[in-house]
Amino acid sequence: MSLAAHLEDIGRPLIDEQLVHPTVAGIAQGNLDEAVFRSWLEQDYLYLHDYVRVFSRLAWQAPNAHVGDLVDLAYSTFHEELDLHRSLSAEFGADLDGAKMGPACAAYTSFLLDSAAVYTEGLAALYPCMWGYSTLGRRLAENPPSEPRYRRWVDTYADPGFAELTARIAQMIDECGADPETAERLFLEGMRHELAFWDVPR
Repeated sequence: MSLAAHLEDIGRPLIDEQLVHPTVAGIAQGNLDEAVFRSWLEQDYLYLHDYVRVFSRLAWQAPNAHVGDLVDLAYSTFHEELDLHRSLSAEFGADLDGAKMGPACAAYTSFLLDSAAVYTEGLAALYPCMWGYSTLGRRLAENPPSEPRYRRWVDTYADPGFAELTARIAQMIDECGADPETAERLFLEGMRHELAFWDVPR
């Protein structure tokens, strides 16, 4: 089993925990309180800006074969994923410019930025976000919400193009020669941050 496949294997129980979290369940059912999703949008908007910085920091250290992928991921996150947030924010009344990081967001982004100081460790730390959202999107798309705004969110992360980006990160993890024990520790810590992120500040 490859390292990335092993990480996915140990991460699945934490995906199951996310699927029954009230925030995720509310998105899946299309009846999540709008104030909760508005708060999540604001937190994730701030998170994604630091996520772009993580990709950029890793690109500076990356082997030549990985540089273009990381630049592309930074670009797609900044332009495509953040555009989704801007679009949804208008529909939910989110204040993206005035948003302040909550504790879960601050802890997660600090963890990612610190981990990105070492290339192999940074890849393992960020994989829970890529793989987690791709997996959640695919699972939620099996029975998508009828509410169109939540359906659009699900469709974004269920998109095959997003799955391809995730698969490329998995390949890079397998190619980079990461220490398996360290990668597992950072991956599981990232997965715990992913779960905590759904407890949005009120």
